[in-house]
Amino acid sequence: MNEYSMVAAHDPGWSEEFKEIGTRIRDALQDAALRIDHIGSTAVPGLDAKPIIDIQISVRSFEPLASYRDPLQAIGYLHQAGNPELTKRYFREGPGMRRTHIHVREAGSFAEQFALLFRDYLRVHPEEAARYGAEKRQLAYLLKQDRTRYVEAKEPCIWEMMRRASQWSQDTGWRPGKPDA
Repeated sequence: MNEYSMVAAHDPGWSEEFKEIGTRIRDALQDAALRIDHIGSTAVPGLDAKPIIDIQISVRSFEPLASYRDPLQAIGYLHQAGNPELTKRYFREGPGMRRTHIHVREAGSFAEQFALLFRDYLRVHPEEAARYGAEKRQLAYLLKQDRTRYVEAKEPCIWEMMRRASQWSQDTGWRPGKPDA
């Protein structure tokens, strides 16, 4: 069994774990990070998730890379230079550290806003979070040995919810709140 087949019931301790990690990251990055946010499923109360803390760091620009890469590496996070997504820079935990995915994105970018809107929409709509959690559990069971297919198979559900999230954002005037760290 691998990490993608282990979707677990929500653990309220995930938010506390984020706070500890987020504080360490904030101390390391200082002004290089405009925002540090807990994103992904572990950031949504009641949502089933793989027990991996996802963190989004918003920066003014991807360059110079060293402005955030070096401080993150100094506290144990490993830059994944081969990440194919050009809208983020990606870091993972080092050996012996708590499982963490760090997504560095440019402030104001579609990718940055997408992650925040999806999280906030699910926080406000627990019925949608429950539906998404059920979808993830089913896909994790069916695709337990294939991470790529698991991620791809979630996309139709995510985009369907994002259409509703977009309308919700228009109806409410949604804007990202204060950063989490």
